[in-house]
Amino acid sequence: MTQSLFQSIKLGELLLNNRVVMPPMTRSRASQPGDVANEMMATYYAQRAGAGLIVSEGTQISAMAKGYAWTPGIYTPEQIAGWRRVTEAVHAKGGAIFAQLWHVGRVTHPDNIGGLQPISSSDIKAENVKVFVDNGSDKPGFVDVVQPRAMTKADIEQVITDYRQAALNAIEAGFDGIELHAANGYLINQFIDS
Repeated sequence: MTQSLFQSIKLGELLLNNRVVMPPMTRSRASQPGDVANEMMATYYAQRAGAGLIVSEGTQISAMAKGYAWTPGIYTPEQIAGWRRVTEAVHAKGGAIFAQLWHVGRVTHPDNIGGLQPISSSDIKAENVKVFVDNGSDKPGFVDVVQPRAMTKADIEQVITDYRQAALNAIEAGFDGIELHAANGYLINQFIDS
């Protein structure tokens, strides 16, 4: 029984070297401007390739999905190329890595999304929630979130399209799979939690 943690296991068509999974942890180290995965991130993930599976930090699916300054995206060619450096570094060490796809919904501030009002399942503001911003003029730091606007049917369809494209971009970037972030009060969770 104690040996099973270190035995390989098949996950779909993927053979994992062991049953240890490194969970996603937001690092806020993406290159600016552009929220691009970089060499520091490639080194960080490659150093952890001994885990059976790595799940990347939350990776925004679109510019509207961004909740915190300096977090990576996967919706531009530069971001896809940045993540390709990361996945190649992990694969070179024999590891497997999934992209955690993320839309924060109301858990953001206009400074993180081009001055726009956040979107959510409703127009209810998250209480006692702060997010990290870097608007380029004030000192970077934590600020309160703002009231979101309730998503329209067109907004929902756009987010579904964005998730689909982000999954395709993850394949292009060399990820072995994806995980949808559907917890911790972010967008998907906003639809299923009171």
